[in-house]
Amino acid sequence: MTEFITREQFAHFFGDGFQHTAWRLESRRGYASDRAGAGYQRWARGDDPQTDPNRPWCQGIAAQTAAGKRVERVRIADEPITDGQAYLLAVGWANTSAGEDIRHLLRPTADSLGLPRRDFWLFDSKVVLDMHFDNADTYLGAELVTDPLAVLEACQIRDAAWHHAVPRAEFAAAVLSGA
Repeated sequence: MTEFITREQFAHFFGDGFQHTAWRLESRRGYASDRAGAGYQRWARGDDPQTDPNRPWCQGIAAQTAAGKRVERVRIADEPITDGQAYLLAVGWANTSAGEDIRHLLRPTADSLGLPRRDFWLFDSKVVLDMHFDNADTYLGAELVTDPLAVLEACQIRDAAWHHAVPRAEFAAAVLSGA
């Protein structure tokens, strides 16, 4: 049976829990927590989602990047992108303005690279937090993984995804132009 870490343990990784890099792979087509949020509901109606660039997550990212740490993620996107992926693209500017480097990779490319359909965080190329979700995209918890072979696999996934992914602004421009 999978053992999930506590919220406090999870939060620790984004404070003093990493020294150099925090990297995430997002492979889901959407997230239940996004769909349940007021910002998503506004966005779905065609209104401004009113993303708060001063929310705690962005403040934490800004503090970490100001300290010289890197926070990066690759979001795998379908063709055409799903509503959930379009929403994250629309609000991702707040994360990038805080210092997070978000990139996008089309799913056919991810599939050709053999990238898994899983979400995880990789910290300092030493620790993995495997993110678990149910079939309705509801977050269930994070599993701490320190097995060297599993960490090495996550590093290889990161390297392949990062090499082929494009920066958020470039991807957004392509999506908006229909390219």
